[in-house]
Amino acid sequence: MNGRREARRSPLNSAARRRIEEAYSAHIRRRIEEKAKLKRPDSDLSEAGVEAPAEEKPNPDQGAGLDLLTTARRYIAPNLGKALGGVASLAVFALAGFALASAISSVKFSDVRAAIAAMSAEQIFAALLLTALSYVALTGYDALALRQLRLHVPYRIAALASFASYAFSFNLGFPVVTAAAVRYWIYARVGVTAVQVANITVIAGVTFWLGMTSVVGVGLMARASELGAIDKLPAFLNFGLGLATCAGIGYYVVWVSLRRRRVRLRGHFFELPGLAPTGGQTLLGVADLCCAAAALYALLPHDVDLDFATFVSVYVFACILGVISHAPGGIGVFEATMLNALPSHSQESLLASLLLFRVIYYFLPFIFALALLGADEGSRRWNSLRETIARILETRE
Repeated sequence: MNGRREARRSPLNSAARRRIEEAYSAHIRRRIEEKAKLKRPDSDLSEAGVEAPAEEKPNPDQGAGLDLLTTARRYIAPNLGKALGGVASLAVFALAGFALASAISSVKFSDVRAAIAAMSAEQIFAALLLTALSYVALTGYDALALRQLRLHVPYRIAALASFASYAFSFNLGFPVVTAAAVRYWIYARVGVTAVQVANITVIAGVTFWLGMTSVVGVGLMARASELGAIDKLPAFLNFGLGLATCAGIGYYVVWVSLRRRRVRLRGHFFELPGLAPTGGQTLLGVADLCCAAAALYALLPHDVDLDFATFVSVYVFACILGVISHAPGGIGVFEATMLNALPSHSQESLLASLLLFRVIYYFLPFIFALALLGADEGSRRWNSLRETIARILETRE
């Protein structure tokens, strides 16, 4: 027993105990220093945690400049972009209004009514049929988007959402708001979230613009001379613009085909379709625009001497100006562009064709969409009422 006490008090054990105490004390000192460093301002420490030399401290003036640049990039730049976009839209709308007023200044509206009454039944039927085909193609926009997002939604619901959203946005304007609101109201019943509806709207918008740019690019290249007589540009310049447009489309196709691409809008990431879906989008957009243009082409007076390929390019360009102006359905802007671009001996007959086209392609689908949505909502409420009554009767039994 005494031997064990002496072994515990031996110099060897005392030295080991001192080493342990010294190591523990060093550990405590390091902890205290680390806590002290954490309490210091970041500007007093380098990246390694050591106090920075005086000459390496950030310049207050430089920091103020960086803060100013950050503020400008975060707040001023987006607002400036919106302001410039608004000014551009107002400018396009004002110029179109002036051009429209000049074009119809000598028009006799009694002759316009007579021209509408003189339209043949074959012309009106062809315009109605081509309008229906155009809206059928528009339903494919949502079908492609749903397939891209791997959402299993019945086609009848997708067709209703797509048709109603475009019928509303074409007549009310602001498609980002109106089309998305109508889509969400319909898709929410099958479990599609608001973010997914936004993604559907983005993909549908890409489809629309792929069709627009494809038609314009090919038209400028294929009908450079004919369009030169309308836009007063040399044929080689029209061809160059068309080639640049097609090159931009080709670059986009290659860009999305290399790997999965996502775009960020308002804090959310939206996935873009790959190579095969992009090809389908382009063909669908072109088919939609060609059917819509053909609906107007069927209503044109016989003295308009313009082949269909050239006419489609003029039609799409007028649609683009209408979109830029943010006018509902491009109203006023579209008519002004077509009146000044199409060669016709009778402005009254041409204006009659444009007015009848607006009724057939824009107003009638809007009324039909309202009726469909009303019937759909009434059917849903009636089914809900029937289920409620059935449950009450079962409970009483």
